[in-house]
Amino acid sequence: MFRWEEISGFYLLMLIPSVVILWWWSRKRTRDLREKTIHPNLLDRLVPFKVNEVQQISLLVAMLTLIVLAYVNPQSGLKKEKQSVEKSDIIIALDISNSMNAKDISPSRLEKSKRFISDFIRTRKGDQVGLIYFAGSAFLQIPLTTDVSAVEMFARAANTNMAGTQGTNIGEAIDLALKSVQEPHQRALILISDGEDHDDKALGMAAKAKEAGWNVFTIAVGTDAGSMVPIAEDGHEAYIYDDQGNPVISIVNIDLLKDLASKGGGAFYRLTDDHRSVISDLNVRLDKLQKHAREVQSYTEYKSYYQYLLFPAMVLMLIGFFYDFKIK
Repeated sequence: MFRWEEISGFYLLMLIPSVVILWWWSRKRTRDLREKTIHPNLLDRLVPFKVNEVQQISLLVAMLTLIVLAYVNPQSGLKKEKQSVEKSDIIIALDISNSMNAKDISPSRLEKSKRFISDFIRTRKGDQVGLIYFAGSAFLQIPLTTDVSAVEMFARAANTNMAGTQGTNIGEAIDLALKSVQEPHQRALILISDGEDHDDKALGMAAKAKEAGWNVFTIAVGTDAGSMVPIAEDGHEAYIYDDQGNPVISIVNIDLLKDLASKGGGAFYRLTDDHRSVISDLNVRLDKLQKHAREVQSYTEYKSYYQYLLFPAMVLMLIGFFYDFKIK
């Protein structure tokens, strides 16, 4: 088995372009200063060694990439053993309809929800977590898995453009969760939405889920005042208007989400700026659910390979220092 120990470290790769731009700006500033203060003939005699900037940038990018990959730490499994573990099955259903782009909650309903999911699943290591996206229809983005880092990565990538059809079909999301797992034991479904449901089957599906051993928890995202719904149009931000030319105001449907939690045997929450209290209470309730024992084959020892990436990074760093010495 191959894995990356710190998968979240891949986000550091996005910083490399900024570092390269900063480095290039610093070089240009130094070069301009030399040209203003030193005569060209004297400069050629003082700095006879010329280095191609493309080579320097390639060297910098390669070095930073290797350092990041070393930090992420590739590993392979060495020792595999059978273990009996108790797990909870938790499926998160995330609303990705256009109304989730509303910004009555900063930075937006969807971004706030994604941050909540990321913080929540980090507290559920050892459990099996799955992820459903829904709008006008629902689809299973990632089935139940113990790899919570993968779930977190997929959740962070969620956006409203992934929705095949717009709308908010909560009933289909619940039905998909029921169909995705067949074993007869307790499990949890966490619905994160603004509650703008365009289907009248949601309450019936929540009751059906409860009968099947599910506990449906709902998390409302949005304010009572609501907000206009932004959409991307020709590369610019625009807003949705109705047929009469009035802006569409999306308001969170608290009553529906409360009823869904009641029918589904779970609890209702409202996402706030500090969602730690929501996570804490939710975890207390989830820990009371019946867990199920499962025998799994898992690796108990891993071999790390970060040193094979760090060493060439250090070599490139030395080469970079040599270039700097020659240039200065």
